[in-house]
Amino acid sequence: MTMPNENADFSTLTDAFEGAIAQLSEAAEDTRKAIKNEALEHAAAILACEGGAQALYERVALYEKAGIFAKSDWGRPAILQPALAVRSLREGDAVLTAMEALSELRLLAVARGDFRHPGITAERARNFLTQVMALNLDLLSGTLSEADRERPDQLGEAVRALYHYQLEHMGYESILDSLVAEVWRILAQRPIQVDDVRQMVIQIATCLYDPDIESTTGNDDARRLVESLFAPSPGCAEDPGVTVYAERLQAMDEGALESEALGFASAMHDTGLASVYNAVFLRHLRSLPDGAGDTLIPIALGLSPTGQDALLCYRQLVYTLIDETVFVETAQAIYGLAMLLERGVLFSTPVAAGLWRQIGLKLSPATEDNIRLVCGDAQPPRVFLLAGVLKLLGQPLGVGQGNNPTCQSVIGLSMWADNDPDYLLQLVTWAARDDEVLTRFEGQHISSKGLEAGLAKEAPLDVDPVSLVLVPHLDRLYIEMGRLCGERDNDLHRWINPEFYGWWVGQGFAVVADPKTGEINDHAGFVRHFYACYHPYYNGNVPVIHSQPAGIAVTDSAARYVGRHAIAILRVALDPDGEMRVYFFNPNNDSGQDWGQGIITTTEKHGELPGEASLPFAEFASRLFVFHYDPLEHGNADAVPDEEIARVVELAYESWGKEFDTD
Repeated sequence: MTMPNENADFSTLTDAFEGAIAQLSEAAEDTRKAIKNEALEHAAAILACEGGAQALYERVALYEKAGIFAKSDWGRPAILQPALAVRSLREGDAVLTAMEALSELRLLAVARGDFRHPGITAERARNFLTQVMALNLDLLSGTLSEADRERPDQLGEAVRALYHYQLEHMGYESILDSLVAEVWRILAQRPIQVDDVRQMVIQIATCLYDPDIESTTGNDDARRLVESLFAPSPGCAEDPGVTVYAERLQAMDEGALESEALGFASAMHDTGLASVYNAVFLRHLRSLPDGAGDTLIPIALGLSPTGQDALLCYRQLVYTLIDETVFVETAQAIYGLAMLLERGVLFSTPVAAGLWRQIGLKLSPATEDNIRLVCGDAQPPRVFLLAGVLKLLGQPLGVGQGNNPTCQSVIGLSMWADNDPDYLLQLVTWAARDDEVLTRFEGQHISSKGLEAGLAKEAPLDVDPVSLVLVPHLDRLYIEMGRLCGERDNDLHRWINPEFYGWWVGQGFAVVADPKTGEINDHAGFVRHFYACYHPYYNGNVPVIHSQPAGIAVTDSAARYVGRHAIAILRVALDPDGEMRVYFFNPNNDSGQDWGQGIITTTEKHGELPGEASLPFAEFASRLFVFHYDPLEHGNADAVPDEEIARVVELAYESWGKEFDTD
């Protein structure tokens, strides 16, 4: 594709676009793709010109009627996802970017009432656009990013032109509201990786204090986010910078310091975010002579009586962790430490000993290089790793797999941080110090050293420090266990999971489809068995004692099968509205997902604890593929209503089940 130069005749471009659209509306099936691509290339060229977005907007009805979106996801606008739209706009080639741009201009016309589409309402179109725009707020800047500037064919400039055109017609207020709501939704899950969230809060701050955006000045939810990072306490209310703030602390009396501590605790536990000022404050308290700041440390951490007891019992360890770990570059570890104390993890004697070992651990050169590559060199690699350990032990449900196919390994990290933290510390020590992890499978010793890469062919770089160090070893070990299984008469997860995760994994195992043929036999029996094992009404009201690994058949928002995915069932309980729900850990970075058929996993407002996802029991069962259970505990399968089983089977059959053979 060749883009026009500055002197190109704009009317020639629009005429060419209209000509291609006219051909498309009459084209035979075998020629449609080529003509569609030609039309999209013209659209990309138009968008890069001044007034291009308006010109394409005026032709929405023309290209929609011609079928430019036919037989594609864009043809069903109700299923489109904002995050994917951003990728298409910012990372796609000219054809993909133009397709997304035309789709969004169509939705803008629907939202404004200039065009009616049978597949989406004006309200939904507006909500979709505001979310896409909220995720592109960096385009408010007058300077393109390096990535946008380097895109071929002026695509970066074209996307910015589209963004500003949409902004002109949608307004800033809706964008800010959408972005603020999205940040709060993510923070409700209490992730341990918050760099992206911090960048979003910075974008919110840019809007919040822009004098040209008067409508945002009263947004209390936005202000709480911004203040949690930049003004969490009275002494840094105007975001003076860490150097000035450190100087101010020197002049504060005990009363002023207590006000600072209370401010930090309130902001941190409100959002789950720790400010860099938190780190400066804690280090100041530790520097005061004769332990003068010790009484304020539990206040600054926002500890309950449980957390205070843990601190008092292991005072020297906690103080050493602060001294060795809490810096401006690792401020988020403060929240991890607070939650570690709140969970009472230190009351397990091996954990305290393991943390003392971790503090003095000498990392291998390979480990240090990997950590520097991801975390930088503002602090030694051992500091970043120790900070990562505190965050994971404090927030076992906050770990994510990034963009890596390592769900099995990440479930392990979460389970061990929750159920067996001293074992997790041992694994981290082996991986970080020795570049090796040892385990056993059915009596045979296995070492991760020398094994080929597992599902992740390259080291994950978009993850927390513990995952960075440990997951490559775990990934290789999991695949090696599968190799050692050889040919067996069932899904290999049946034998691998109890050996890999721990003794608490149920020895019983059920899979919905034959692993060799892919045929689903007796789906109703599979579902009935799950109810009898996990539903309190049919299993004798036995709770889930330890989290159990399970496999689901993931579907997209159109209920189409995407693939299998590992999760962990955490508990089954009635929600505040009296509905029985399955609460589970999803190692994806965001557990709120639309699986189609109205099945949307929620992360709050239905009794979820931070980091949990949940679904009504039947909806979860409709996506279940494998599960473990205790073969010595027998529920009452006959008591499960037939109509409930039929509903679950129908939901499965009308979604992912279409991809499998059925009896």
